[in-house]
Amino acid sequence: MADSPDIMVERRGAIEIVTLNRPDALNTLSESMTVTLVDYFTGLANRADVRVVILRGAGRAFCAGLDLKGWERPEEATPVLHGLHVQTLIGTIYRRMRACPQPIIALAQGPACGGGFSLLLSSDVRLGAPSLRMNAAYIKIGLGGCDMASSYLLPRLVGASLASELLLTGRFIPADRALRLGLLSDVVAEEALLDAGLALAEEMLLTSPWGLRLTKQALNLNLDAPSMEAAMALEDRQQVLLGGTLDYREATQAFLEKRPPAWRDA
Repeated sequence: MADSPDIMVERRGAIEIVTLNRPDALNTLSESMTVTLVDYFTGLANRADVRVVILRGAGRAFCAGLDLKGWERPEEATPVLHGLHVQTLIGTIYRRMRACPQPIIALAQGPACGGGFSLLLSSDVRLGAPSLRMNAAYIKIGLGGCDMASSYLLPRLVGASLASELLLTGRFIPADRALRLGLLSDVVAEEALLDAGLALAEEMLLTSPWGLRLTKQALNLNLDAPSMEAAMALEDRQQVLLGGTLDYREATQAFLEKRPPAWRDA
């Protein structure tokens, strides 16, 4: 995918680094940026050459939420239907992030508010700088606190009590508290964020391509598994399926020969 004015995409082998590139607007979600992100994450479903995605924001903010000036309402559109268009289009970003087979590593600094907070919640791994402050801002402006998948993702990541605290108040959670409570995997110096993200991505690349994809799939599906038995049934089928691949044979042979495997994605 080519760069757009709103995001930059840098390729490093099987890793793509996606940078929200509206620093003067704190990387807020305009209509143009939203469409670009939807297109990017939708396209990943058919890009087996990209195995891991790193998502970050340029400047002093990760993403400060909605750009209130960045959406035009057509003359023929009623306010209600235009509002629904905005809601569903932004929400499609998070649906596509969860659906794409590539793990997404988010690197965040400064404010991550509203829809920007949901970009973090929709990522698979979150690393933050000490300056990171996150909140679900909606309830602060007269709306409900549950928006942009926050009522679905947040309780599953941190439990009902903390999710309720954040969504019922709109209060910020700083990086150090988020780390203690498991919302972040690590807090690192801002200048070291990219290196930390790349190191984690490179470690993921040591795994087989299909093993990595199906692990994300199983984690997603088993968040909603009705029982341990249902979760294990999916695991069993994935393991049998992967055990029949050429990459499984290669991994076994590489282990016996004490060498790194040469993955064939087959």
